Amino acid sequence: MNAPPLKRVYCDLPVWIVEDHHDVVPHIYRAIASRHIPMKGLVMVHLDSHPDLLIPVNMPADTVFDKNALLSELSIENWIMPMVYAGHVSSVAWLHPYWAQQIKEGAHLMSVGRDTSTTTIRVTSTDDYFLSDGLYVPQDQLENAKPLRLNVVRVNPLKTVRKKKDVGRDSVKRPRTDEHGAGEDSDPRPLLLQQPGTSDSSSGASRGTCTDRLGTAEGSREAGRSSNGSVITAEEDTNRRPCQRAEEDDDDVDDDDNEEGSTSYVVNKLQAVVKETDPYILDIDLDFFSCKNPFKEMYTQEEYSVLQELYSFRRPRENPDQEELSECVEQRVRQLEDLELVFSDLLEDDGEETVARWTRNPGMGPLVKLVSSLKNRNPSPDYEMVHQAGLTCDYSELPHHISSEEEIDRLIRAVELALQALPKPTLVTMSRSSLDEYCPTEQVNSIQNRVLAVLEVLYGPLDIHNDYEKNTATNEENLPQAS
Repeated sequence: MNAPPLKRVYCDLPVWIVEDHHDVVPHIYRAIASRHIPMKGLVMVHLDSHPDLLIPVNMPADTVFDKNALLSELSIENWIMPMVYAGHVSSVAWLHPYWAQQIKEGAHLMSVGRDTSTTTIRVTSTDDYFLSDGLYVPQDQLENAKPLRLNVVRVNPLKTVRKKKDVGRDSVKRPRTDEHGAGEDSDPRPLLLQQPGTSDSSSGASRGTCTDRLGTAEGSREAGRSSNGSVITAEEDTNRRPCQRAEEDDDDVDDDDNEEGSTSYVVNKLQAVVKETDPYILDIDLDFFSCKNPFKEMYTQEEYSVLQELYSFRRPRENPDQEELSECVEQRVRQLEDLELVFSDLLEDDGEETVARWTRNPGMGPLVKLVSSLKNRNPSPDYEMVHQAGLTCDYSELPHHISSEEEIDRLIRAVELALQALPKPTLVTMSRSSLDEYCPTEQVNSIQNRVLAVLEVLYGPLDIHNDYEKNTATNEENLPQAS
């Protein structure tokens, strides 16, 4: 009988923190290459105000098999699906706050494959999210199709983060210290949400000389002892759910059982996706906790309304047949291609004659008002950016909800309770999304520190890599390598 293949196990949980969300992909690929996570069948728990499940529209499907070419094609909204088509990811649980509802709640089963007519990646989902971007094709038009199970799970802020008792939390309630010498009383947040004093926001390599270890696919058999003296294996200790390892002393008030978005609702959905022995990626965009639509600050309400009119998406009727779906997608693709041509043309010449020529086309009438307003504020508008803003104005607006500090705390606590019910992730990826202002710049550092503190409470020592601090021009070869 052949011995099970060896896999590598991280000593401390790695947390890769990037600025733009698609920059987590090289770190995921590196973990695959180093055998810390499997090449196929990965599960991703994805916390974000945006699904990030679009597809590079014109990218040939085979690009996914050339890593460097693929990385050059990815953007913040389309980095997950290429990994699905490549066969790496097979299940995504999108955890979203109540203000983000781009995809219908619940389970979605779809295929992701190569469109035989265009050689690009397309999907079989008929949700508006995919239809409005012209990404749908029927199953028989796909080749090399990969199945994807998408679970859309709403997360509500906990009704309170106050605890009725605080027994046995001393190990995680350390005074908050920073360069200003702030003491225990300087942070009004619940102590559980304060960053532990020993947390290091730089690379975890400074925490000691511990290196990762090799184990069988079934896990390490190194034995230890539980608190009651019984012998347990290292695998059993690693795979036990964090809530089994932590002390059960919280009496947080939660929403009604089984209410959409309540802790019990979220836990039930996640436990159906992530099994005890599943290696999985925990992916967190900090805009999950507080989110801006940056285009709303770039354009006036009148301009934004015109963009919504120009880029509006006409849904098919309920329960459409195949012919209606195909016609809907064809019309949408033509509409978006025409709009791209409009703003490309305006980049070269936005004079009255150019505008008048385009407004003679059906649906382009509002263009006059838009260009006039833009030029009144800026003689040389960035029409490429205007088009990008318009692409977000289809069947729904981009989420926009700047949370209060108290609401952020309640969301963090809700996430903590949900994660307690899952096994420890193999890898954590985190996106700040602050330079493009999807996460408010004045809140991002505070949110990051609080989330890291919770991860340390749940999972122990973290190996934190602040990749966002590096020069974005640094070659991948010079990035810290997974051990």
